[in-house]
Amino acid sequence: MARHVIARVADLPPGSRTLVTVKGRPIAVFNVGGEFFGLFNRCPHQGGSLCEGKLVGLLQAREPGRYTYTRRGEILRCPWHGWEFDIRTGKSWCDPDRVRTRSYRVDVEGGQGLVEGPYVAETVPVTVDEEYLVIEA
Repeated sequence: MARHVIARVADLPPGSRTLVTVKGRPIAVFNVGGEFFGLFNRCPHQGGSLCEGKLVGLLQAREPGRYTYTRRGEILRCPWHGWEFDIRTGKSWCDPDRVRTRSYRVDVEGGQGLVEGPYVAETVPVTVDEEYLVIEA
């Protein structure tokens, strides 16, 4: 799979998101507490824009009256009809075996590593001091 530089890490601080297009595909990229996640930007239900969805957590109960709120900011709720997806995997919360949106791995790489490659050309020294987000699609 090809790798695509999509943004500088500094341009996507924790709690933010952005919409990018890679090979014609709309991909929503989220920074959740310093971790980056990419999801296909269309809800499989009726095509709602997941980039506009709300990030929530899970409210669970092991017994009546005792609730715990976990996975804060890791469940993405579609803005149209409230379908929920695990931001780490793209699987729906209600039927994870059948309903999902495609997830994309997002890596943080130093700029210097991005200019290296199997190229044959006259070169000059280059220094890149920032980190960039790279998506594989």
